[in-house]
Amino acid sequence: MCDEVGEETGGAAGRAAGGADGERAGEAAEVRAFWEGLGLPGLVDVHTHFMPERVLRKVWAYFDAVGPLTGREWPISYRLAEEQRVGVLREFGVRAFTAMLYPHKPGMAAWLNAWGAEFAGRTPDCLRTATLFPEDGVGEYVREAVESGAQVFKSHLQVGGYDPNDPRLDPAWGLLAEAGVPVVMHCGSGPVPGKHTGPEPVGRLLARHPRLPLVVAHMGMPEYADFLDLAERYDEVRLDTTMAFTDFSESAMPYPVEARARLAGLGDRVLLGTDFPNIPYPYGHQLEALARLELGDDWLRAVCHGNGARLFGLPAR
Repeated sequence: MCDEVGEETGGAAGRAAGGADGERAGEAAEVRAFWEGLGLPGLVDVHTHFMPERVLRKVWAYFDAVGPLTGREWPISYRLAEEQRVGVLREFGVRAFTAMLYPHKPGMAAWLNAWGAEFAGRTPDCLRTATLFPEDGVGEYVREAVESGAQVFKSHLQVGGYDPNDPRLDPAWGLLAEAGVPVVMHCGSGPVPGKHTGPEPVGRLLARHPRLPLVVAHMGMPEYADFLDLAERYDEVRLDTTMAFTDFSESAMPYPVEARARLAGLGDRVLLGTDFPNIPYPYGHQLEALARLELGDDWLRAVCHGNGARLFGLPAR
């Protein structure tokens, strides 16, 4: 991965986010019209990425190179400076969002947690986000993060390449379950599988920690039905919509039509997630994709605001 990714906004980024002020305003107006039409005070997005600049550059470099890995181009639609990205979410009416941080090696997590605390301190609409990695001391820095106000954790099994059942993580999972702090976990095998992705490792984790508030990122893509099984079995398992149902994902990893009725039954445990800014299409397309499931306005209201507001104790209005 390269270490330098500029703040240029060419291609899809220019069209979707970095173009003329009028285009940006038009996009924001469309997003706001969506949630205003549902009678909502805004959106709660549980899966957005903010991280230290040098880390984000490497993430963007990965997506710039993902074409050779998967055969598909992945243009980043919101390749903007940090302040601009925060501003875009505010223009869209996102009341609360996250800074999904994740380490790929030992020794990073505590540093990322310190950055996440600092970022949330200067960005009050960002839920204070922390992360973890199977390493010596993980229980201590997770406890420190929780006691100092962390509201959500990120676990990335694919990038981190670790088994969630690593014994070193057990104290952390127990602490998070006891404290009721949600963990957004990338545990599905999309866009490319990892050694420990898929439902089986997560099922073993939940068998030991059934009260862990686990949010399955990307609806568990592409093992959608298996992660639905886990959500139906464990009351504290939730699913986030990140990239699911969009044209980009449906073309390669379609959500099974026969499983949509099960989504309606889990309407209180599906949460809006988008993967902003690292998405290859405009933000509003995720909302459009949810609406075309035709699961009803009450379901959309819960997914786009109510469920997240309740999970994180946010005001209803």
